[in-house]
Amino acid sequence: MLPTTFKLCAGISYRHMRNMTGLRKNAMVAIHHELNRLAGPGSSNWISQVRRRSSFLGARIEEEQGYSEQEMSYVKQGEDALQKAISILSEQDGWTLETVAANGDKVLSKMLPDIGKVFKLEVMLEQHPDNLYEELVGNMEQMGEWNPNVKQVKILQKIGKETMVTHEVSAETPGNVVGPRDFVSVRCAKRRGSTCFLAGMSTKHPTMPEQRGVVRAENGPTCIVLKPCAEDPNKTKFTWLLNIDLKGWIPKTIINKVLFQTQVDFASHLRQRMAHNVFMEMAHAC
Repeated sequence: MLPTTFKLCAGISYRHMRNMTGLRKNAMVAIHHELNRLAGPGSSNWISQVRRRSSFLGARIEEEQGYSEQEMSYVKQGEDALQKAISILSEQDGWTLETVAANGDKVLSKMLPDIGKVFKLEVMLEQHPDNLYEELVGNMEQMGEWNPNVKQVKILQKIGKETMVTHEVSAETPGNVVGPRDFVSVRCAKRRGSTCFLAGMSTKHPTMPEQRGVVRAENGPTCIVLKPCAEDPNKTKFTWLLNIDLKGWIPKTIINKVLFQTQVDFASHLRQRMAHNVFMEMAHAC
């Protein structure tokens, strides 16, 4: 069912098909059916919560009328990335533990057909989801200030309130085992109830062709999920699905180690950043 859903969504992104009411209706019915399947028995509670609030692909048709064909393409790409990521995260079986830190942070992995190896970071952060969402989405371009694995994040284009195209440049790994990479990504940021999502996948943008001296890597589907802790709503269950093709002639064993270590490091740097933010707020209040 899932591939059919994606084909229907992709179809309505073309200009000559956007006015085909029947195709739009079929796409939304297929999406609704897919969310019903994801929210069925055995699915995690946050999937069910999202379904109750609204469809992920529920950008209303009336709101889409002002978008250009290119903008609509970016919106659909972002929503497809979110849908794919949610489908992967809702499957609880088949994950292999890669590493677990002393504080309980853990990274798991799984091999998927047509996608390859995906990694999933699961941590508990002592921050409210709203604060984390503001840092990761609202202050996205400042990520290079606190995450040494990132040199720069630049927003190339915004489409509506939930979709943007970004250019990210990563730093080289210690010893330059993996040199700098850059990514052009479409990102879909959504809030459904108390749960926040930031999904993405590689795309192309006319203002950012491949750069000389930097390998253009590809990612996606990726997704960060911020969900309040059931026992303490001021804490957040942070889940990060990562899938990246770094390109180049790098052994898979090295790539895998680099990727899950990047996730572990990210959790540590994010904690430090949020602690710094709290300190600065207290200092200003004095």
